[in-house]
Amino acid sequence: MNAPIKSETLAAAEGAVPIDRKKLGQIVLVLQGGGALGAYQAGVYQALQEVGVEPDWVIGTSIGAVNASLIAGNPPDMRLERLREFWDRVRHNPFAQMLGTAPFLGPWAANALTISAGVRGFFEPNPWAFAGVKIPLGAELAGYYSTRPLEHTLEKLTDEKLLNSGRPRLTVGAANLKTAEMRYFDSRDMPLTVTHIMASGALPPAFPAIRIGEDLYWDGGILSNTPVEAVFDDYPRRSGLVFAVHMWNPNGPEPKTIWDVMARQKDLQYSSRAVSHIARQRQIHKLRHVISELVQKLPDEMRKMPDVDDLAGYGCRTRMHVVRLVSPPLAGEDHSKDIDFSASGIRLRWEAGYTDTAKVLAQAPWASDVDPLEGFILHETEAGRMKFD
Repeated sequence: MNAPIKSETLAAAEGAVPIDRKKLGQIVLVLQGGGALGAYQAGVYQALQEVGVEPDWVIGTSIGAVNASLIAGNPPDMRLERLREFWDRVRHNPFAQMLGTAPFLGPWAANALTISAGVRGFFEPNPWAFAGVKIPLGAELAGYYSTRPLEHTLEKLTDEKLLNSGRPRLTVGAANLKTAEMRYFDSRDMPLTVTHIMASGALPPAFPAIRIGEDLYWDGGILSNTPVEAVFDDYPRRSGLVFAVHMWNPNGPEPKTIWDVMARQKDLQYSSRAVSHIARQRQIHKLRHVISELVQKLPDEMRKMPDVDDLAGYGCRTRMHVVRLVSPPLAGEDHSKDIDFSASGIRLRWEAGYTDTAKVLAQAPWASDVDPLEGFILHETEAGRMKFD
């Protein structure tokens, strides 16, 4: 797949406003899960790289973890190339491409071929699964597909030393199968391997669980497909500019058919209450700023008291600008959009991610004045229009 060609609609990055890292703090890229929809994230990264913005921290779940590993696991001058290579590897083979262009049933037939034959470089049918759903295969084989092809792909396209270099820091989310707890594996705290990336994307019942140490893990999207919470819960907390890239739209029309219902159900399930999570984090962070302001109004001798000092620790003056990018729907897509690995689907989503990010970089909403009590400022993009909160 060739890189998107700059046209009049793709040249917006040329007007990008420089990002003042000293003023804003760290640059964080947060990538949601969504299978084939993840091509949008590659376009987001391309737009950032073209204006010289490399993230200090990349966080991902599922396909977001895969894209994050391709960024963190390569030197800056190779990252875009590795993203292109990955998305080239997983796109439909020539026969599926030809099948997908057939009138009427073409896209459906191509997706049916994906379900029956898998996706090269990503997953392949597990023959043992067809022996029967009650056959005791063991937790690490109990899935309709094997993700060995993805393991080989990631081993080829990432460097484990760079994954753990901290430039950028890498965090991937997975769900602990036994405890139903979200676990964020962080290169700051422990060495990460391809196994951790695989665990983040082990979506059942399609893919089997991945064992790390004594525990088994499934796709983090089961519990939280919106890993932006890792930024807000980090300690010590740091100011920053956060690009939160969402694949599933929490807003949508009323479904009129069962087919529509299936598509809308997936959007709701995997958007993971993103809007309410963000609203709550915004409220909490404002309270931290309020605490800090109140402490400053106390007399010096009172501030030095141990119990007051302990209470002051709940305050925080960090400020986070969060830019929420949402992958737009493509014409004719349905509930199977996350397995649309067609060349056209990948290209259009990649270009959409590039275009949306380029517009945001040109508008630079984070440069606007904000209420000093606000520690969390949301900049939401939708259909190319910016809404300031």
